[in-house]
Amino acid sequence: MLTGWRFLTVCGVILFAFVALFARAAWIQVVSPDRLRLEGDMRSLRTTVTSTTRGMIMDRNGEELAVSVPVQAVWADPKQVHTELSLEKGQAWQALADVLGVPHETLMKRVENPQRRFVYLQRQVTPAVAEYIRKLRLPGVHLRPEERRFYPTGEINAHLVGLTNIDGNGIEGIERGFNEWLTAQAGERRVRKDRNGRVIEDLGVVSEARQANNIQLTIDQRIQALAYRSLKRATEYYRATSASLVMIDVKAGEVLAIVNSPSFNPNNRSQYQSFRARNRAVTDTYEPGSTIKPLIVVSALENGVVNADSIVDTSPGWMRLGGKRVADHRNLGPISVQTILQRSSNMGMARMALQETPEQLLDTLYRFGLGIDSGMGLVGESTGLVPQRRRWSDIERATLSFGYGLTVTPLQLAQSYAVLANGGVRYPLSIIKRSKPPVGEQVVPKQHADAVLHMLESVIGPGGTARKAAIPGYRVAGKTGTSRKAIAGGYGSDYVGLFAGMAPASNPRLAMVVVMNEPQGDKYYGGDVAAPVFAEVMSGALQLLNIRPDGATEEQFQLAGQEEKRVPHT
Repeated sequence: MLTGWRFLTVCGVILFAFVALFARAAWIQVVSPDRLRLEGDMRSLRTTVTSTTRGMIMDRNGEELAVSVPVQAVWADPKQVHTELSLEKGQAWQALADVLGVPHETLMKRVENPQRRFVYLQRQVTPAVAEYIRKLRLPGVHLRPEERRFYPTGEINAHLVGLTNIDGNGIEGIERGFNEWLTAQAGERRVRKDRNGRVIEDLGVVSEARQANNIQLTIDQRIQALAYRSLKRATEYYRATSASLVMIDVKAGEVLAIVNSPSFNPNNRSQYQSFRARNRAVTDTYEPGSTIKPLIVVSALENGVVNADSIVDTSPGWMRLGGKRVADHRNLGPISVQTILQRSSNMGMARMALQETPEQLLDTLYRFGLGIDSGMGLVGESTGLVPQRRRWSDIERATLSFGYGLTVTPLQLAQSYAVLANGGVRYPLSIIKRSKPPVGEQVVPKQHADAVLHMLESVIGPGGTARKAAIPGYRVAGKTGTSRKAIAGGYGSDYVGLFAGMAPASNPRLAMVVVMNEPQGDKYYGGDVAAPVFAEVMSGALQLLNIRPDGATEEQFQLAGQEEKRVPHT
């Protein structure tokens, strides 16, 4: 009897346990399965990110200026590294340190904390190095694909194109100004992985990828390279602190070349310094000196102060205004407006400017694009300074007429000469290739712009200040400028030499400005240090663009042949 009772008790316990297990399983799997599913998903569900490539930057002809190349990042899981198997591989860790160029102690210190699950050992290693590391088979050391920005043209376009940081975000130049346009948006997919990291189920798209956009610049890389080579050579020859050059297509408002010297190599990040990456052609401002005189002559013509054939008396060659002296290098006497520009007479300019109101002078400068943003979207662009005063003294108006008391960027000065070259029509400047022609605005009367353009041809002739800017076979118009650099309390002993010009003068296609900042030695005038660079670069550009010669005057042709032999080559 007792045995039977024990048997029934054991059977009851087994039955109860079975029912309890069945009920528990039913509860977990049928009634309330969410927690179990959550636990399983935490261990198997992963979100994978699709790889993306940053957009390319190209010149107007499709030549690549910035591209992305595939590389690998080396990372480690310290928790996985701290296993007995990993720690035994001492020689392999030494080999890893050697190939990464990192001291062994430094490398081991990075993975010493087993609580961390991710740490970079090195970013952007080459495919060859990545393959070597893969063959080391170090547990806890992994590779992940990424990309590195490469600049095929190096220092030639460094200031304009800029560069990205190690994470692929633009920090200078076009890379920064158009970062959002160039950046792709990675897509995400939900997948299920097994314990070995293999995908066993694709659960669908979380977010769609957005492809990056390419950018095509207006820059012509052939002209850009020519301009940089010539500017760099002249900077070294005249021992200038820096130099800038801007070339514009006057018929479209497109920038064909914009270079600075000295430059830097954007592919060598170890030597990157932010002050060297400044695009001086748009960020730095200078007093333009005599290069402003053609714009003031346009103002005088427009406001009826003089006519194109007027005679201005500059005798006795000097005058005092408010205790300050305005003078020419010698008394030129009564001279024409053309001779004022040809001989760069400060007296002649002052005589005209004193017959105009400050508002008339400033209005003309604004219409030429000085004192305002170009609208190109370049990083750090300066608007320059066109002074605004409630009261103007005579000396302030006089000095304004020959380029003191205001500041401009090389880009602004190039645009103003493009307006002159284009019969007074100003096109909006662009560094990005447009899909359709822009609409220009007539900012000054055509007859006055054409008259001044004709006068500027004489500056290149025998009696002018820019004989070294002559180009064989082409008619050239332009103006030299030399300004002393302002310091606290006045002006110092450093100079800025400038030349701004257009060619071919019969039907201008190109306008260009060259600025040499603080040239050393005996030669510092714009006609000596900037005009030869203009002649070399403009001559090459006219030939590259297949622009037909318009026949220089006999005097200009002879001067070009003589001065071509004097252009410095180092």
